[in-house]
Amino acid sequence: MKITGRILILICAMLQIIGCQQKVETVSSYQEIAKITVHNAAVGLGAVIQNMDLILDQIKLMEEFITPIRFYPDETGYFYIYNYDCVNVAHATQKDLQGKDLTNFQDENGKYVIQELSAAAQKGGGYVEYYWVKPGETKESRKLGYVEPIPGTEFFIGTGVYLK
Repeated sequence: MKITGRILILICAMLQIIGCQQKVETVSSYQEIAKITVHNAAVGLGAVIQNMDLILDQIKLMEEFITPIRFYPDETGYFYIYNYDCVNVAHATQKDLQGKDLTNFQDENGKYVIQELSAAAQKGGGYVEYYWVKPGETKESRKLGYVEPIPGTEFFIGTGVYLK
């Protein structure tokens, strides 16, 4: 695949994500947006990196792709990417997590968050409820995350919605 093809695939994924900026009033609406945006990003990234030989090149492209993206009407939506071994490879808002093994990370209720997200992704995708620190805050907030595998890789991508 030529670089122009890669860019076209990413542009198509971005257009789908941007299409999810409509007025949202319910948690189920946010859930649907999370599922749509994650799916489109996963499929697009999988297609773009499928012929890249070096894992470091794949990670760099994934990081560059997710960093500027924000969605939901209030722009609180962002992406994160982990490998199935629970190592963060890219995070749009918490760059300090990149490269860290979060296998043993537990939220305030003792849930092994990244292990559960990885398990959901390995089953083809799904929702996981957990607690996470919302960007700009210091205390954990209840969050519903959605993850999917990035096709042809050992990575998964996810996002979530903070619940009140």
